[in-house]
Amino acid sequence: MSHSAEPAQKAFQLATSLDEFPDTLKGGVVGIGNFDGVHRGHQAVLERVMEEAASLGVPGYLLTFEPHPRAFFNPQKPFFRLTPPHAKAEIVQAFGLDGMLILPFDAAFAAREASEFVEDILARRLGIVHAVTGYDFHFGRKRAGSPDYLRSSGEALGFGVSIVERVHDEGGQTISSSRIRDAIAKGETVEANALLGYRWFVEGTVQGGDKRGRELGYPTANIALAPDCEIAHGIYAVRVVIDGALHDGVANYGRRPTFDNGAVVLEVHVFDFKGDLYGKTLEVCLVSYLRGEEKFNSVEALIAQMDIDSAQARAAIASLNPLSPLDLALYDVPLAGEAAAG
Repeated sequence: MSHSAEPAQKAFQLATSLDEFPDTLKGGVVGIGNFDGVHRGHQAVLERVMEEAASLGVPGYLLTFEPHPRAFFNPQKPFFRLTPPHAKAEIVQAFGLDGMLILPFDAAFAAREASEFVEDILARRLGIVHAVTGYDFHFGRKRAGSPDYLRSSGEALGFGVSIVERVHDEGGQTISSSRIRDAIAKGETVEANALLGYRWFVEGTVQGGDKRGRELGYPTANIALAPDCEIAHGIYAVRVVIDGALHDGVANYGRRPTFDNGAVVLEVHVFDFKGDLYGKTLEVCLVSYLRGEEKFNSVEALIAQMDIDSAQARAAIASLNPLSPLDLALYDVPLAGEAAAG
């Protein structure tokens, strides 16, 4: 099932509080959960939301929480987020849902009883006709609300409930956000993307650098990622969305040990690109991990390796096939330049 045509047919609505929740989504079908990564398991929930919404002739949307409860309850422990709110919204919209509601997860919200969440928020404020959650979704104070509790509450309050069972990969293992985080941290980018069902991406604003890349013949757009980002240091084949156009490139994530071993930064070299990227927000999609970060004995040796890296990146990108209809929809933007023609 292709979702790529959906967003053009309807306006996606994003609300960051109950007060912002639009009337046009009330009386709809809601998918509830944290959905970090919006991986293939989460997408089974989204698919069910869309099926129920189509069957009932009502909107279908996602209800999620910020910050992630794990980050709220353990603020001192860094938590690698796969999809910050803007990325999650982009994926949900590409999938074809009508909107997304983000509820602030704070001390007051964490203290709500499960019954209050169901009766006050779902039934009264949102007026839902159907809810969809995953098999492991718990909610309310001390996580007292279970999928079974939600189902019985729905029966009492007059809305339907669907519980989506766990989704397994081709090897029979459960697909989970923690598996994907672990794969990305190990440089297993292709495996992570296969579990996600789309090619994982990061976003950031290009900042000023020391222009060393330009002197080496490889000008880079430098982006500082979140401090909790656990991407494996090394060289990647990447695709980059710049001003609505898709470009191919190669990127280094790390500390540049040949030079200063400094702050961690993502340095993106966009093939055959001419122009100023400072201050622009780029979306960088990790295609594959090429090698680890190394210290070279000379600039000449580094440049020779960068030539090899670039050739390998071009080859990896040229062999790409869409992972899913969602992958197609996310990168349904025009290709830029001859280098992307493959």
